[in-house]
Amino acid sequence: MIQAIGLTSNARQELPPAVDDVSFEARTGRVTALLGAEAAGKTTALRLMLELQQGRGVTYFRGRPLHRIAQPSREVGVLLGEVPGHPARSVRNHLRMLCAAVAAPITRADDVLEAVGLVSLRDQHLGTLSRGMDRRLGLACALLADPHALVLDGPAEGLSARESAWLHEILRAHADQGGTVLFTTDDPKEAARTADRVVTLDEGRLIADQEATDFARTRLRPRVAVLTPHAARLGALLTKEARAARKPVEVVREEGNRLSVYGSNCAEVGETAYRHGILVHQLADELGDAGPSAPPGPPTQPKLSAEPALAVALTASGECRTAGVKGPAQARVGLPAPPAQTRDEPQPQPQPPTPRAKEDAQAQSATTGHAPLAQLEGSPPAQADIDTPNRNGDTPQQPLDTAITAQAEPEAAAAAQAEPEAAAATQTEPDAAAPALTEEGEAEPSRAETAAIRLVPLRDADRAPLPQDDSTAPRTGGPHPPAPLPPTSASALPPPIAVRPGRTPLWPLRYELRRLAGVGTGYLTLAAVLAASAVISLVVARVGHTPQPRLLAAWPNALPLPPAALGAGLLGALAFGDEFRYPALAADRGTVPRRLSLLAAKLLVAAATALLLGALAVGADAALLHLVYGEELVGVPGDWLVLCASWVALLTGCAWAGVLAAGVFRSTTAGLAAVLAVPILVVPVVQKAVDGPAVRSAAGFPGRLRDLALVQWPFGSERILAAGVRMLAQPVGTALMLSLTTLLCAYLLTTVRGRVR
Repeated sequence: MIQAIGLTSNARQELPPAVDDVSFEARTGRVTALLGAEAAGKTTALRLMLELQQGRGVTYFRGRPLHRIAQPSREVGVLLGEVPGHPARSVRNHLRMLCAAVAAPITRADDVLEAVGLVSLRDQHLGTLSRGMDRRLGLACALLADPHALVLDGPAEGLSARESAWLHEILRAHADQGGTVLFTTDDPKEAARTADRVVTLDEGRLIADQEATDFARTRLRPRVAVLTPHAARLGALLTKEARAARKPVEVVREEGNRLSVYGSNCAEVGETAYRHGILVHQLADELGDAGPSAPPGPPTQPKLSAEPALAVALTASGECRTAGVKGPAQARVGLPAPPAQTRDEPQPQPQPPTPRAKEDAQAQSATTGHAPLAQLEGSPPAQADIDTPNRNGDTPQQPLDTAITAQAEPEAAAAAQAEPEAAAATQTEPDAAAPALTEEGEAEPSRAETAAIRLVPLRDADRAPLPQDDSTAPRTGGPHPPAPLPPTSASALPPPIAVRPGRTPLWPLRYELRRLAGVGTGYLTLAAVLAASAVISLVVARVGHTPQPRLLAAWPNALPLPPAALGAGLLGALAFGDEFRYPALAADRGTVPRRLSLLAAKLLVAAATALLLGALAVGADAALLHLVYGEELVGVPGDWLVLCASWVALLTGCAWAGVLAAGVFRSTTAGLAAVLAVPILVVPVVQKAVDGPAVRSAAGFPGRLRDLALVQWPFGSERILAAGVRMLAQPVGTALMLSLTTLLCAYLLTTVRGRVR
């Protein structure tokens, strides 16, 4: 179960917070919809729940906040927008890389691909996926760790009707298996059709939390949609005939040449248009949205509609009102209805109206002939007019928004006084077995009639061992008891929400290897380095005047670094640069993790890649020189051990400089620039400092260092140590060592600063 308590975003300068004191629950085994129009605060509420945005409040996932869960990906699967993966990576490679991040076996990728129907597209690149296929991949990523809860932001947005139906079948199957599903939508019909409970937000505040059957009965209204070039004339005729026949018909003028007729049917509207010779382009039955319900509070004046054009509603009594005043609240009698309550909450006892309220209602009724209008725009109907189920469990089929007719006007004052008795009748339990309505107004087939879609859960043997945590227990073990709610008071504020970096992959080395091998950038870099190194070595050998070690490394004096070192630095910069550009690890946690285990894995893989690149480059150059110029240029030098150590140190240092610089500056370009800055900027400064006058030298340093050791060094170690000292004494070695030390300190500083924040 998910419990969100007091979610409040930070204020935005002079604007109110996007989310203000929102609290709701998403229960286990049920699908909960978070409904709201654009900019209602749905995405902000989810980001606050997932601790991706600063604010106040607390969210419990089976009794624990998210930052107290050892592995959040095993507790909640998240889908927020598009999949942030490398466009050149295939679907299967992307899922296999994420399998290493969540410590799932590599076969889990094939299981979720089959579950979401992407087996035929497993080798397709992410950049070529359509929106529907991208949503399927995002759902597969969310299901990869077999989480208990699914939190999705607009999963069906932009999808076709068929893809949307398939997606909601997957979500329903997950809930039927004991999981929790929470998704956002701006379509009331989608929420009523697919969810068990609907939580409605409006302008950042919670205004309704009700069962889907109650939501469909109080907000969705059957209507006739009419498209005609003579909308004004047809609307006037329909209103005139309804007034003559004393029928509760409401005609609302929509945008363009559209009409919405409430309280009638297609046959009656079509006959009226035919009798008067009015051309009709569209005539269809559909469900209309009555607008969000108003929050409880004192009566206020209804707001105007948010439609671009002013829409006029003509009732059967001849009254004229704007289309923004929707729903039965504007035509009812009584005080504002109380907020929707769950079944677990105690029902309040109805309070009799005060004498002052009775006098005000009678005075207004006597003056105007109408009951006082005391409801906000789009609020739920007054309790006196809500239909209750009969003995057979059926609800009388009546329009949810009946206009005030001339026949109902004399009974307005009596209805205002009879409100307490009717309020008690509205507390009857709603019929939970009422079928959901489709977009065409037909009853949706029961869940038993739809094909069950089951996923293959992770076996306990496939999971990596984790610290004992109650929140990570499998769903089959029974639900966790909900955490006790903290005591609240009028002056107490919800606890602050801190944005924390993402967790390190459980298998960082496997993750880094699959990340590097999953795209063609590394292979292209290897081919480019070998080609450039071969061409440069041939040209330099033909010109002459270049020592043999530099000839084999393709490093003439005119170049700051050899091609192999530049390639190693580029691959090292891509190790962190791609993480920030395509944050696959930060899809559900906001920021790329800066943990030392991930850094160690990247440094190890970058060093191994650099050594492989250097060995292939030297071997290719030697073979090509032997083929073109003979054996005289490929002989083994006498100090080959020192030269090999220097070559290894140069390649490793360039690769590590790229990794650290890209991790500090969050850019591949910055990482490569740091590699080039070593020979261009740092080496001249170091060389100038070394070439200056020196009074003393460090001769005999290896021998004195050996004397300080407590144990006897192995034979030949002095030679190796002396070679290392001479290598570091070179300007390039000193500059590279200083650069690596500076970048490592900067990386550790940014990591510590992020944790302190």
